[in-house]
This record gives sequence, C-alpha cells and structure tokens, in this order.
Amino acid sequence: MAKGSDTLWDLAIAEVEKRENPDDDGKRLEFGEKSLLFMGNKNGGKTTIILRCLEREETPKPTLALEYTFGRKARRHNAPKDIAHFWELGGGTSLLELIQIPVTSNNIKSLAVVLVLDLSKPNELWPTVEKLLQVTRNHVNKILTKLEKTNPEVATEIKQRMWNNLQKDHPDYELIDPFPIPLLIIGSKYDIFHEFDSEVRKIISKTLRFISHYNGASLVFTSKSEALLLKARVLISHLAFGYDKSKSLSVDHSKPLFIPAGLDSLSQIGPPPAPDSDIGKMSANTPLELWKKVFEKTFPPKRFCDLQDTNDPAQDLQYAEYEVDVMRAQKKQELEHYRRNASQSWKEMDF
Repeated sequence: MAKGSDTLWDLAIAEVEKRENPDDDGKRLEFGEKSLLFMGNKNGGKTTIILRCLEREETPKPTLALEYTFGRKARRHNAPKDIAHFWELGGGTSLLELIQIPVTSNNIKSLAVVLVLDLSKPNELWPTVEKLLQVTRNHVNKILTKLEKTNPEVATEIKQRMWNNLQKDHPDYELIDPFPIPLLIIGSKYDIFHEFDSEVRKIISKTLRFISHYNGASLVFTSKSEALLLKARVLISHLAFGYDKSKSLSVDHSKPLFIPAGLDSLSQIGPPPAPDSDIGKMSANTPLELWKKVFEKTFPPKRFCDLQDTNDPAQDLQYAEYEVDVMRAQKKQELEHYRRNASQSWKEMDF
C-alpha cells in the first residue's frame, strides 16, 4: 500500500500512531487536520447531514453506536488537502460513555461538536441538549484540567479561543458560559417544524437561540432541502476545513434560523416566552434554569429512560451475518436447554 494513500486504513493507522504517544498532548496534530463529533436525537438526521457535507450519494443507515468516516478537501487549487475526521454518536443519549474515544487530549485542540436536534420533537429537545452537552462539557473540562499541568499553553489557548467569537464590549460578555470547544447546533427536519403553529415555532426558535448564544455556539435550521443543507454545510465546512466564516444572519422566527457564533445577543432574543406573572413565580438560580422551566411548561420533557435506545442491534437486519446468526441461535437453544434442566433439578432439591 503506497505511503500517502487516501485509504481509510492508512488514516486509521496514522490515528493509532498518534494516540499511542501519550506525551504529545496534541502537539503532533498538524494544521489542516480537524475532528468533528456529531451527536443528537436518535433518527434526527446526523448521518444524512454528514453524507451531504462530504458530497456522498449514499443511502443513510441507522448508526449503531459510534461510527467514523473522513473527508479531504483542498482550499485552493494544487494545495495540500486538509483532513477532517467525522465521528457520529448513535443512540441519542444512551451511549455517552463512547465520547471518550473521539474526545481525547491528542485532538482536543482541533475538535468541534455538532449537536443535531430534531425540531419535530420539541418534548425531547431540552433533555437531549442538557444531557449531551453536560456530559461532553464535563469530559472536555477533565481533559483541559490535565492539559493545564502537562501543556498549559495549549490549555490556555483553547479556553481563550471560545471567547474570541464575542467582542469584549459585547453586552453579554459576563452573562454567558461558552462551551469549552467550538459548538454548532443544527435544528433538523425544518420541513416538519415549519408546519407547526407560529407561536410554537417562536417559542422553540427563541429557546434554541438562547441555548446557542449562552453556549457561544452557532445555530442553523436545516432539512433535506438542498438550499437549507447548503447553509448547514457552510458552518460545518468552517469547523472541518477552516473555510471562512459566514457573515450572513437570519433571526426571523418565521424563517429558518442562521446565526454564526457571537452574532446574537440576549437583548435581541428577548425574555423567556411566558407572561411576566408566570416568570415572577419561578425560582431559578441562572438564566439557563429559568429558560428551562419556561420551555418545559409548554413542552413537558420525556423521561430520560424514554430517550434511551431500546432496540436490540442483534435483531437489526442491516448487521445480519449468516455464520454468526446460526451460532447465536445454537447457543440460545443450549441456554434454554440448560435453564429447563436446571429448573427441574432445583425443584428436586431439599433446601
């Protein structure tokens, strides 16, 4: 296999070699190599968005656990191609322990998170955002704490970078809490969302604007429409390949939102969408907690266990393998035979 080949196997070997050197702490990652971790609602459209960003005409398949692919693009003619590693976490909020695989001290400097939220399921919105961002933030902060001891310059650079999206004279500079690494929030299935009542759309849009701004994130609404997918690709390409930031802005709640990080403000978003009398009765310690209570009053959240992935992957036809399935069926029969015999023997025992 020729050195410098673009095969997945070559890239996998290179990735392993980097990870096997624990003392690098990210220093070996060259400019032009980025990593993106996609997470969000189960069946929310993450795979479709990734395939369209990489211009691959493939039929999306459900993501079982954690899947990897990559893309290569040159920013100008005859220039070396930049590499972007795309990780996709399946299962909604049920497999969060797997984020330790793509989120490491080796790539934290070049890593971004893309949170894909299904706009057609508002009752799942807040618990999905809260769980995914909280666990990921905690894991990233642990890595940064370690880096402060081993490579303080990199740790300081990463922390400061997230404040660079906001001008120091921005009125919300002291009021927000940016996510520790670049974050993009994508509202998917806008075509379904657009059919919702206008007041419902306004509540969801304002709430997502607040969540994004509070976390120092970019926000975009998309669907299977090529025009909307193109808008999402602009923000993803910026994170993945270093393309220029978009300066366009759309905050009209009757249209798909497009808000690059740092271009929104709490004054433009306005207060939580509830009567002042209701807000006055709610006890909250932070603005985020207040918005949560207001939103969940309109959209009662699904219980966390309802958001778990309960499907058995072994029964999924897309992963069928004849030899394995025959052996599995045989072992299942042996187990049932053992259970019957054991049950009979236990009944005969004198306890």
